[in-house]
Formats: sequence, C-alpha cells, structure tokens
Amino acid sequence: MAAIKRIKVGTASCGIAAGAGQVFDALKNAATDVPVIGVGCFGHCYAEPIVEVECEDGTSVFYSKVKPEDAAGILNLTEEGRFSIPARRAELEKTLVTRLAGKINPIDMQEYIANGGFESMKKAFAMTPEQVVDEVKKAGLRGRGGAGFPTGMKWSFLAAKQVPEKVLICNADEGDPGAFMDRSMMESVPFQMMEGMLIGAYATGATKLFIYCRAEYPLAIKHLSIAIDAMKEANLHMLPGREKPLEIIIKEGAGAFVCGEETAMIHSLEGKRGTPRFRPPFPTDSGWNTLPTAINNVETFCNIAPLFSIGADAFAAIGTEKGKGTKIFALAGDVKNPGLTEVPMGTTLAEVVYEIGGAEPGTVKAVQTGGPSGGCIPADKFDTKIDYDTLGALGAIMGSGGLIVIGNNRCMVETARYFLSFTQRESCGKCTFCRVGTTRMYEALQRITEGKGTEADIAFLEDIGPKIKKGALCGLGQTAPNPALSTLRYFRNEYEEHVRDHVCSAHICSALTDIKVDTDKCVKCGLCMRTCPVGAIQKTDVFTVDNAKCSKCNSCIEICPKKAISRVNKGEGFNSSL
Repeated sequence: MAAIKRIKVGTASCGIAAGAGQVFDALKNAATDVPVIGVGCFGHCYAEPIVEVECEDGTSVFYSKVKPEDAAGILNLTEEGRFSIPARRAELEKTLVTRLAGKINPIDMQEYIANGGFESMKKAFAMTPEQVVDEVKKAGLRGRGGAGFPTGMKWSFLAAKQVPEKVLICNADEGDPGAFMDRSMMESVPFQMMEGMLIGAYATGATKLFIYCRAEYPLAIKHLSIAIDAMKEANLHMLPGREKPLEIIIKEGAGAFVCGEETAMIHSLEGKRGTPRFRPPFPTDSGWNTLPTAINNVETFCNIAPLFSIGADAFAAIGTEKGKGTKIFALAGDVKNPGLTEVPMGTTLAEVVYEIGGAEPGTVKAVQTGGPSGGCIPADKFDTKIDYDTLGALGAIMGSGGLIVIGNNRCMVETARYFLSFTQRESCGKCTFCRVGTTRMYEALQRITEGKGTEADIAFLEDIGPKIKKGALCGLGQTAPNPALSTLRYFRNEYEEHVRDHVCSAHICSALTDIKVDTDKCVKCGLCMRTCPVGAIQKTDVFTVDNAKCSKCNSCIEICPKKAISRVNKGEGFNSSL
C-alpha cells in the first residue's frame, strides 16, 4: 500500500452543505502525521463530501459521500467508498478553466504559483498592451456572462480611451436559479480570477478594479479578500509602467437580479438604485462615475490565464467556429449527477444531459438553458451542439451556464409560469415593456395553470412576448418572455390541454389536481396523517384526503413508504375518493 502524502477535503459551499466541515475535523484529528487541507469544488456535487488521498507514488484515491466515522478507513486506504469518474464522462470533459479547482488550497498563493499560477501574467506583461488585446481577439474568447460579446473587442474599446483613469469590473453577481459556476470558481481558484483581472487591467489601462459579488456568497468573498491581500503584499497590483498601484475593491451586492445588467451594476456601484439606462453612451465611453468602464464576468476572467498558458491558436482550436474554448455548466434539476462540468463548445446537449448528468434517455422532457430568461429545449433537439448561435436558433440562450434538466413528470406550462414569476418580480420597473408586459404574461400563465385560461390567453402570450423582447430597455426584459415562447413553440399541446380540457397531464398544477389514496397499496401506517400540516387526511375504514382543505404540499406523497398517495386530475381517483 502506497504511503499517504496528504489528504484533500472538498470544502466549497457544496461540500460544506453536505457535511464536509465535520469530515475535515475528523480527518484532521485522526491524521496526526499527514497534512489535511481544504480545497475547492471537485465538480461532482452529487458525491459530496469528497475526499482525495494523494499518495507518495503520485497516484490519488477518491472517496465520495464521506462521513466523519470513515476517517480511519480512509487513512488505511480501504476499498469501501472509493469514487472514480466514469470513463465516458472523462472523455467528454476538458478541464481547461477548472484545471486547478478542487486540486489546490484556494487561499494558498504559493501553491497556486507552484501549479503554474501567474506564469500567464508574466507572458502577458512581456507583451505590449496592444499585443495582449490582439491575443485575446485571436483566441476568439467570447464573454461567458450570457451575451457572448467578444472579449478582445470589448477590451480594445476600453484600451482606446486615452484618459488617466479607467475602470474594469468583474460581474460576480450570479443570480440565475440553479447556477453556481462563478461561485465555485471564486471559492476554488480566486487567484486565477484575479490573474485574469490583472492581465485585463494591463491590456486596457484600467486603474481601478471592482468585483461586484452578491452578499449571499460569503465564502467566495472571504477567499477573494484573502487572495487580494496576498497579492498586494507581493506587490502584484503594481503593473509594469505604472506609477500607482491598482485599486481593487470588492462590492457586496444585495441580490437584485437586474444588477447583473452592466449599466444597472454601474449605478449600484455608484451608490444609486440599480436600474439600467439607455445606451449609448456605452460603458466603455462613459461608465462608473463617467469614467470609461468595461465589465466581464467571473468565468471570462478565469479563461484569461489558461488562454495565455496554451496560446491563442491552441485556445481557438477548441470548440466550434463561432464558439471557441470550453464552457462550464451547472447541472441541476431531474438529473442523477448534479454539479459542475466543463466541456468544449460543440458538445451536444445529449452528451451533457445523459452521459455527464446521468439522466436516463426517455425520462427527460426538456432542458432549460440560460437561466430564468432562457428557453426550454425539447429532448428531440438534444443532438444540438452547444454554442451561442445554435442555442439562439432554438429559442434559448447560452446565458451564464445554468442548465436545468426537466423530467417527463414536469408540466411545461407551470415551468414557464415559475420562471416568469421570477423575472417579473425581479424587474426594476423602469420600462413599461418589462414592468407591465412580464406581469401580464405571468397573469396569463397563472390563469392557464389554474384551469381558468382560454385560447385567447395563448394568443396573447404569443403576441406580447416578441413585443416585450423588442421594446424592453435591458437584457432582463429582452429575454424574460423566452420560457413562455419556447414552451409554446415545443409544448403547445400542454397549453391546449390546460385551456380546453382543464387537465394537467403531468399532475403538477395544483388547481387542476387532487390528492388521492390508493387503498389497495395503503398499509394504514398513518405516516401521511401525522405528516399533513393542515389536517387534511382522515381515517375511517380507509385513509382519505379532504382536497378542499389540502394545501397540495406533497408531504404525504413524499413520506408514504408504499407510494400509495399521488396526484390525479380532478374527477379521477383510486379506490378511495372524496
């Protein structure tokens, strides 16, 4: 048995939520002569807590779903609990940007340096700023924040401004439900993100750096703060040819989704209400406090160091003609293996959902890409190769990289209603198209899911959606109709059954369903009755549900050991029915 060199515990937010803190303490106490360190996210969030044992012979052994009591067995390299990445997933993934995530101590600058950290910055600093911008252009890197604007072109706009002060902002205000790519990178490799920002500042002439990070990411903010302090101590914020050091500021956002839009973010950084403004002038002409300003998101900056490490030609060789490099996706929803994955642009949706996510073919109805204002792509389109343009042609968007898998047991009308409830609530209210339009769309969807909708509501959604997209002031309103329009495009039959037959075939919409007990399966254990929060379940000779009182919380369905309770359309039932 190989000697153990050190033990690494995944202590990013996903690991901590699964109990990695207690596992770390148990291993620390048990391993008296072996270093135990915390690392970032391994990407396999479904398997957390994850422990990697590094051996002196250069090999590693992984353990998944580790408990504190497993510490002794891990120190003995027991076979129980060992974890390995499926071969096909390993073939599909390409860990370019996430190469060091889960591999190093996130807040140890020396370990980052020992693994190639800041070598890209040295290469960039040996070039002129113009050459750095040209290298990013040549690589074909597009912004990973959603719109896919060419990064090198944006940097060139800022670099062209001949003024004493310029601003570069990192958008770390990741607000999409189900998205956690940027949080993971900040927690796992904060020095890599900062290296990208330093290269960007050198290339563009920026004198002030802002990191706008939502306050709900305390661990990311902590790691970034430590990284910035370490870099300042090493004088890395003094760029070549500069008389003054870079000013680097972390600004904690209050969680307003609209502040992900660049002009709204700038207003927030200025201490104003976070609302977008008309453009022009564009931020690179007049941004923060009227200074020329450019904004990129976390993943974009995390691409910069790998780009310079392998060179623009090698970077451009990865992916598709219009989508260069890799993309990090956050897999969530009805999938066996939720977590992070990094794949080359051009990987198909089927490969991501089935071979990486582990969903069974035939069990998935659609996938939602691009967050709450993205689109729902049906399973029969999963042969689509992922890049900005192909997803756009299907009525979806790349977005920042959230990818929610929707199983066959979901209602697409309710899915659209859910996402519209989010976007209309997050609208800043400044423009009528978004403020009123998304509200009216949500109300129409609400009527349909309640069985009160009509054919006119469907026609209304199809009519107003494109108008909102065309007339809204910012990206929130311009993309908010996507969930409704894409589900109407691909799942119109579900809308029609709601308005014509007043049924929900997925048995999801509460107003159209009842909770019923199948007395042939019921073993009369009483768990459902004791669990019901509103006392809607009664027992006579059999257990029955008073649907007039029932809140449709599904607690009884989830706790029933025999799966004897389920939703059915109103008027249907099993042996017992009220």
